[in-house]
Amino acid sequence: MFLAGISMKLGGYGCLRVATYLMPEAAHVYAPYIILLATIAIIYGAFATMMQTDLKYINAYSSVSHCGFVLLGIGMLNETAIAGAVMQMISHGLMTALFFAAIGMIYERTHTRLVSQLGGLLKVMPFISTIFIISGLCSLGLPGFSGFVAEMTVFMGAWQHPEMLYRIATILSCASIVVTAVYILRAAGKSIMGPIVNEHHLSLGDATWNEKSAAVLLLSGIVVIGIAPFWLNELISPDVNGLMVNIGRTLLP
Repeated sequence: MFLAGISMKLGGYGCLRVATYLMPEAAHVYAPYIILLATIAIIYGAFATMMQTDLKYINAYSSVSHCGFVLLGIGMLNETAIAGAVMQMISHGLMTALFFAAIGMIYERTHTRLVSQLGGLLKVMPFISTIFIISGLCSLGLPGFSGFVAEMTVFMGAWQHPEMLYRIATILSCASIVVTAVYILRAAGKSIMGPIVNEHHLSLGDATWNEKSAAVLLLSGIVVIGIAPFWLNELISPDVNGLMVNIGRTLLP
C-alpha cells in the first residue's frame, strides 16, 4: 500500500517539480519521448496485468499502467493534461491503497491470492467483496469515481495537441481501458462472484470495525473526487498555472 499509494507518486512529483519546472527547455525537447514511453507503459502494463493470476500481482502490474497516465499528462505540457496527471496521482493513491487493503483482507482469511482458488466470497464476506469490486471499478474508470475524472482530464488535455504523434498516443491510451475492464471484471467475477470453490471459506468472517473504518475513509475520497472534482481542481490550479507560466517562457522568442 505504501509503495503503490505513496512512493510511486514521488516519481511523478519529481517530473513536475524538478524535471519540468526547473528544466522547461529540456521538457519540450524530450516530451515526445516521454509520451512514447508513457504509451508503451500503459499498453504493456495493461496486457501484462491481464496475464496475472495472483490478485496482488494484478494490482501491482495495473499500477504500472495507471501511472503511465501520469507521465502521459506531464509529457503533453499543457494545463489540462498536467492537472489531470496530478489528479491521477491522487486518485491512484486512494484507489490502489483500497485495492491492496481488500486483497490483504482476503488473503488474511483465505491464505491465498490466486484467483483460481477463490470464488463466491461475496456470500461469506460481503463488505470486503464490495470494497474489492468498487476499487476495481474505479481502476477501470467507471464514471462517478475518481479514476474516471482523472483519466478523462488527461485525455482531454492530450487531445488538444494537433500533432499526429500526440493523437495516436491518446487513442492508444484510451484503448487500454478496454484491456483494463477485461482483467478487472474477470478477476472480480472469478474470485468474488459464482459458487464457493473452497468449502472452508464458508466459516470465514467479514471485515472488523477498524478494517471497515479504514476502507470507508479511502472510499470516501474516491467518491467525493468522482462526484465533485472541481474543489480538487481549484486546489491544484494555482501550482499548475505557475508551472505553465514557467514553461511558456521557454516558447518566447
